Amino acid sequence: MRRFLVFAAALLLVALTAAAHAYHASIMEARLNAKTQQLEVALKVFTDDMEAVLSNGQPRHVSIAETPAAQLTPMLAGYLRRTVVIGTKPGEVLPLNYLGLQQEKDAYWLYFSVKLPRPVQGLTMRHRLLMDQFSDQMNIVNLDAGGKKQSALFRDGNEEQQLSW
Repeated sequence: MRRFLVFAAALLLVALTAAAHAYHASIMEARLNAKTQQLEVALKVFTDDMEAVLSNGQPRHVSIAETPAAQLTPMLAGYLRRTVVIGTKPGEVLPLNYLGLQQEKDAYWLYFSVKLPRPVQGLTMRHRLLMDQFSDQMNIVNLDAGGKKQSALFRDGNEEQQLSW
């Protein structure tokens, strides 16, 4: 049932990406690189949703396309570090290394990595991206690790999960 829900959510995200959206979702593609012991992550977010959250508390609207990288990079990296927390055990926070972004139509791919301290068979992830901004936010995670592919759905009330392989 859980796989069906994740599949249905992913299908909804793909089907409605081109249209103005009345739902709030992100999709994360994460891959464990066993050679470098890093989790390599690409996170797709809608431009208007990310701009809305980055604009909170700012004197004017933050435009991802128009804000200089010197100002935008610390904003995006800081927000990701506050809302996406990855560790090898509950309560652990591993440093997130923000790498950059790439525009795709009405969305952006945000790239980052997390260095793991040792070989592991699982991770704890807390994924609250945009949940403070949108009560219906859902964050889909597709993880490829240890020769196993799995998906998880993070929503309000289910922001932290253990992923193992």
